[in-house]
Amino acid sequence: MTIPEIHTYLREKLPGAGLELVEAHPDPVIRVPAEAMIEVAGVLRDDSELHFECLMCLSGLETAEEMLVVYHLYSMRHGHKCTLKCGGPKGDQVVVPTVCRIWPTAEWHEREAFDLFGIRFEGHPDPRRILCPDDWEGHPLRKDYVPQEKWHDIPLTQRGYGRSREGGGL
Repeated sequence: MTIPEIHTYLREKLPGAGLELVEAHPDPVIRVPAEAMIEVAGVLRDDSELHFECLMCLSGLETAEEMLVVYHLYSMRHGHKCTLKCGGPKGDQVVVPTVCRIWPTAEWHEREAFDLFGIRFEGHPDPRRILCPDDWEGHPLRKDYVPQEKWHDIPLTQRGYGRSREGGGL
């Protein structure tokens, strides 16, 4: 099935879910409202016509207006792929439901999206940071992130770091 066919199938199965097909290049994406994510994910995994048993990747994404979670799914049985996006406006604390009970591999991916982007996953069994220390300030992949100068008296930034000096180089 193609993503537009999957979108049509899901809209027939879940007419009130508010799914939107976004014609992106190279592949279309299905936009899922946060409140419908668990129901949609369950149908994608359990429906025999779809059978997306594999969550290949889950990533955080920041656009000019939104914080998003991008889900890349694969059906080994049918050999088709699907991409979903779920999220909310940047000014708000973005919260989406966890899908780790549907695809267990999401557990660490969701922790990474929280750690680096600050996206919260409601119902996650272990919502701790995974890459940064627990007392780290901020979320390093956000566009508005300002690095700490020190962490536990360890200097983290160096004046002029990353700028070329006279004679070239860093």
